[in-house]
Amino acid sequence: MYLESSWWRGVHREGTEGKWRGCILCRDGPLFPELSGKEATWEEQAEEPACRLLLGGAQSQAAPSTPLPVLSSGLLQMQLILHYDETYREVKYGNMGLPDIDSKMLMGINVTPIAALLYTPVLIRFFGTKWMMFLAVGIYALFVSTNYWERYYTLVPSAVALGMAIVPLWASMGNYITRMAQKYHEYSHYKEQDGQGLKQRPPRGSHAPYLLVFQAIFYSFFHLSFACAQLPMIYFLNHYLYDLNHTLYNVQSCGTNSHGILSGFNKTVLRTLPRSGNLIVVESVLMAVAFLAMLLVLGLCGAAYRPTEEIDLRSVGWGNIFQLPFKHVRDYRLRHLVPFFIYSGFEVLFACTGIALGYGVCSVGLERLAYLLVAYSLGASAASLLGLLGLWLPRPVPLVAGAGVHLLLTFVLFFWAPVPRALQHSWILYVAAALWGVGSALNKTGLSTLLGILYEDKERQDFIFTIYHWWQAVAIFTVYLGSSLPMKAKLAVLLVTLVAAAVSYLRMEQKLRRGVAPRQPRIPRPQHKVRGYRYLEEDNSDESDAEGEHGDGAEEEAPPAGPRPGPEPAGLGRRPCPYEQAQGGDGPEEQ
Repeated sequence: MYLESSWWRGVHREGTEGKWRGCILCRDGPLFPELSGKEATWEEQAEEPACRLLLGGAQSQAAPSTPLPVLSSGLLQMQLILHYDETYREVKYGNMGLPDIDSKMLMGINVTPIAALLYTPVLIRFFGTKWMMFLAVGIYALFVSTNYWERYYTLVPSAVALGMAIVPLWASMGNYITRMAQKYHEYSHYKEQDGQGLKQRPPRGSHAPYLLVFQAIFYSFFHLSFACAQLPMIYFLNHYLYDLNHTLYNVQSCGTNSHGILSGFNKTVLRTLPRSGNLIVVESVLMAVAFLAMLLVLGLCGAAYRPTEEIDLRSVGWGNIFQLPFKHVRDYRLRHLVPFFIYSGFEVLFACTGIALGYGVCSVGLERLAYLLVAYSLGASAASLLGLLGLWLPRPVPLVAGAGVHLLLTFVLFFWAPVPRALQHSWILYVAAALWGVGSALNKTGLSTLLGILYEDKERQDFIFTIYHWWQAVAIFTVYLGSSLPMKAKLAVLLVTLVAAAVSYLRMEQKLRRGVAPRQPRIPRPQHKVRGYRYLEEDNSDESDAEGEHGDGAEEEAPPAGPRPGPEPAGLGRRPCPYEQAQGGDGPEEQ
């Protein structure tokens, strides 16, 4: 059975004919034509086990680090509600100044990631992808632990550390999932020959269907963890909250007529104060989940690269590692995707502050906040799995469909102002939250998969995902600065950004169909130290692939990792090894 799909088109071209091709394997054989001109040596006996194990492999790699980022946001949500209540602050903390501490915490979480572009690639190359994930998850666990002793010197520094870890965690996870899809594809369909590495390299782009499956399952778990993060609210804090007639007594307008965040909301939201022992039990459960996430990352996540590959990635020079994220701006594909990166940050914050607070809590009360976020979570989790339809649909469909859902909802929300303290329209809020989750899931899954397809070379993936999540952090910081704006202004900014993102993305796809070659910076060759000597040739990372030896703009394929069988053939193109340089000779080039 053969099916055509354009998900994988626009990645690579074959020769000068401009034929875009893709491939996928399943039990009945290839679903798509082969990607390259050469036949790939698919292992027939491995096809059926590969199809059976794909789901389990994706789950084992995606699940470990999924719950903790959302768990921390659920803890922060409960913490801010408790600190908002005047009686709770006065009885438990006196004149310690909790509102000021909370504002500084939010500032640390939202402002610190702005500098992440400067250090994230260096940290990922220094620690490695897996250990960067482990370190970032440990910082999230540190933030959870500070709630045992809530003081300025514990809460604010941990919030700043959390802000510093956000972009490295998400960049390393995006890189890790892409690498796992590539490695799983290679392991399933290509023979390893006596530890000598792959017999031949997989066709370029052939990992794309696996990447789509891995990203869909990861984001399904991630969005489902939003519902898990609301369990402390549902089973603990909701029993202490006043009903909507008390908390919304002074609220006059909601939805599109509102200004800021919950203007007129009552300063007391707790009927009775929770006992300290109960709070410690809840925080201990969250701390246990944080430690479990760390252990899962440590035990279940394998290395993303071979040791020799990690050495090569670090050996390009720390100066080059620092500069390369900035130099990738010359690639028109990234420039066209930047509006979508920004919108991706806008829409997540709007779901939490706009729909959940400005429309939801403002009209149906604080006690229903958790259920609104659960509706968002379930809609997004289900839609993440629907992203698997991209295996058969044209590549732009998931991203454009998610943008279309958000565009329709934004228009509706622009003209809707729910009445405060009215429950008859609560079902509309749940439907809106679930549909917004559907658009968010298609957005996140589509963008991450698209980046993994366009940039499949392992030397670039950490730079690309760093740029993606850094722009998300910039958008979140912008939302933080504009939190006091009227709701109509927020919706207008969201609408303009969404339209610009969709138009820019479709323009990029049009360029790819025309065969416009991207201009990418050349990755320098590793400079290894051997007995105090360095290779003498210098590589200019400012030179793009299109300006180098390959005039067609295609990237130079790296040789397969691992030792090569037999001695390296001598020739004019071989560089003298450090031993020959130490002996004063020029090696085979003298002959």
